[in-house]
Amino acid sequence: MRQLFIAVVALSVAIFAGCGKKESVGDGKPGHIRVGVVAKSLGNGFFDAVNRGAQEAAKELDAEVIFVGPTTPSAEGQIETLNSLIAQRVDAIAVSANDPDALVPTLKKAMDRGIKVISYDSGVAAPGRNAHLAPSSDPLIGETVVALAAELAPQVDGAAKGKIAVVSATPTSTNQNSWLAEMRRVLPRYPGLEMVAVAYGDDVSDKSYREAVALLKQHPDLAVLVSISSVGIVASAKAVEDERLTGKVKVTGLGLPSELAGYVQKGVVPKFAIWNPIDLGYSSLQVAAHLARGGDLVKPVPAGRMGRISFTADGVGAMSKPFIYDAGNVAEFAKIF
Repeated sequence: MRQLFIAVVALSVAIFAGCGKKESVGDGKPGHIRVGVVAKSLGNGFFDAVNRGAQEAAKELDAEVIFVGPTTPSAEGQIETLNSLIAQRVDAIAVSANDPDALVPTLKKAMDRGIKVISYDSGVAAPGRNAHLAPSSDPLIGETVVALAAELAPQVDGAAKGKIAVVSATPTSTNQNSWLAEMRRVLPRYPGLEMVAVAYGDDVSDKSYREAVALLKQHPDLAVLVSISSVGIVASAKAVEDERLTGKVKVTGLGLPSELAGYVQKGVVPKFAIWNPIDLGYSSLQVAAHLARGGDLVKPVPAGRMGRISFTADGVGAMSKPFIYDAGNVAEFAKIF
């Protein structure tokens, strides 16, 4: 490892096209860059799909992806991972934050050393990144999830009526909290729906399962169990099935087709939504590479097969409205991610 580090340092200066000369923090190969793609945690199907998309983009961009993350979704674990990438002198870092603020000091250190930083999926506070790529806009996600819950809830006189509860990830997760806020904003459009509780499974299967079971026992008249975590929705579906409540309590939210196809066919999760994490990883790598090579966000950023992505003045760009999956299409998409 020491020999590798010395070799990297020895090759650390290159000239990039752009506004003047820039010192490269990569391995010095003309145009070649290395990007650290940081997951909330390893072993999560969503981030495995993100990595797949990032690897696809890397082949097009003469880039190397270093896909890393902690074993459990904690800020401390991500900080350790980020420090390792900084020591490796990568050209850019793309991270989905477990905590929006806790990562900022470490990411500031990365930026001070010339490393471009973007957050994706779950944002980092503005001082800790150059850009944030959201898979969709928070309002569209909140509207989509609540509309799904309303559709699956009992219908009384043509309107949704019933109690819903939410299984989220960690209490500090940037995106989860934003989506929860948007859900609450949208709920008054459905006066018959009542959000009775929010539980936090920390994006860990076992804890999410226990929280879902607890919600089912605490609220025996629950109509819909919503999870805005891809880990939590699988755990919630298993909890409903194990408690023999299939058909009585519907499960919906955000999840992966490959993990939910069986539950869709059984009727536990009649329908759910998600953007394509492969596209998210692909787009994140495109944006990170663009910045690492001296590009800016003033004009829409070229993103290969995804077209161009526009960013606001505060460095935030968004993809699209979540796509709905049901029994008619989930099997097809389950083969992809």
